[in-house]
Amino acid sequence: MKISLHGTPDFRFESKSPDNGYTFSIGASKSIGGDESGFRPMQVLLASLGGCSGIDVINILKKSRVDFDAVDVDVEGERKQGVEPSPFTRVKLTFKVTGRNVERSKAEKAVSLSVEKYCSAIASLDPAIQVETAVEIVEA
Repeated sequence: MKISLHGTPDFRFESKSPDNGYTFSIGASKSIGGDESGFRPMQVLLASLGGCSGIDVINILKKSRVDFDAVDVDVEGERKQGVEPSPFTRVKLTFKVTGRNVERSKAEKAVSLSVEKYCSAIASLDPAIQVETAVEIVEA
């Protein structure tokens, strides 16, 4: 796996996948001279955690024959303050499964399997980072 980034002096980066050509922008916060022109790197990390585990959850729900319309993932991260680097100390993923008669137990099992067994992005985190989850069922 490989990703290429091209940066300019104004703290803007374009990330590109040579595999499929997809791109996205990464930028810096105004506090260091950026203009917030893209995701900041730590936001990309949170999005990666949510995307990786979300893909797992969808896959597990489908295999469990759960009738659902959507899986939304909200990801919150808390970081150490006043130190450099300031890594995440806690990450919370909230999964909202929308569908008809979605069994809470199946949704919770899908989330648990993803976070504890299948999600490579979460497995790549420092073990000191506390990972929490919540599951909400939204009736369609």
